[in-house]
Amino acid sequence: MTWQRDLKVKHNYPLKGKTTIKIGGPAELFCAPEGLSELKRLIIQAKKKKIPVVVIGAGSNILISDKGVRGLVIGLNSMYFKRIKLKGNFIEAGGGAMLPLLIKFSLGKSLSGTEFLSGIPGTLGGAIIMNAGCWGKDISGLLREVKVMDPGGNIKTLKRKSIRFSYRKSGLEKYIILSATLGLNKSTKPDIMHNIKQYLLQRRNSQDLDFCNAGCIFKNPESVSAGKLIELCGLKGKKKGGALISFKHANFILNRKNAKASDVLGLIRLAQKKVKDKFGVSLEPEIKILGK
Repeated sequence: MTWQRDLKVKHNYPLKGKTTIKIGGPAELFCAPEGLSELKRLIIQAKKKKIPVVVIGAGSNILISDKGVRGLVIGLNSMYFKRIKLKGNFIEAGGGAMLPLLIKFSLGKSLSGTEFLSGIPGTLGGAIIMNAGCWGKDISGLLREVKVMDPGGNIKTLKRKSIRFSYRKSGLEKYIILSATLGLNKSTKPDIMHNIKQYLLQRRNSQDLDFCNAGCIFKNPESVSAGKLIELCGLKGKKKGGALISFKHANFILNRKNAKASDVLGLIRLAQKKVKDKFGVSLEPEIKILGK
């Protein structure tokens, strides 16, 4: 299997360090393109070779199999995909832009709206794909338009009104998020900083941040908290191998001691079974599970 040399496609590339939970096997193929032309050539070549493609950002909402991932994994890690710039009261940012840096940039420009994302270690592209949110807000409320690449390598711009956002869904899963334009509001730096501190405090008080994790494991069923249902099943502190259901927030599974993906999957299945048996509710994973 040959690739154009300048694309620097790597074989059997370790992915464990590219996820926030620090778990998982290698990618069969991996590449971090420097810019748009490299990305397009990768997508077109993979399509010709009939190789499946997976795109990852900060790896904050994924669990990778212990056996790794077949096909080509693309990391949008270059500065091209992380750029952030100001356009009036709008911010245009690359799909690989880290949310903490987006919030810091917004603060520096006295623009409010991104503060509720404080403490989320993901990228803008990943946040848009899953319509990330918390505290009653989600990122779709900020979005004005998004530039994407389709599976054929074609680039298009989608307006917010054409995207069917819902709870933790966007319908954009088949696309690669190249960049997005966010509409924010003028405010004062002290007020924005106050909001950031309040959101960070809420997160620190309600979530376990002391160990590596992938964020919330399950989507909240309608009108109820997934974490509360798991807690009511008596599963807080339940261990499997090196993984543990958080004592602080039962919708978090922690990598306490060199956990394997199989340990996490075991706890996921246990929580699903117990909640289904006790409450008749089927828990749907919020994290994306990748692998062989």
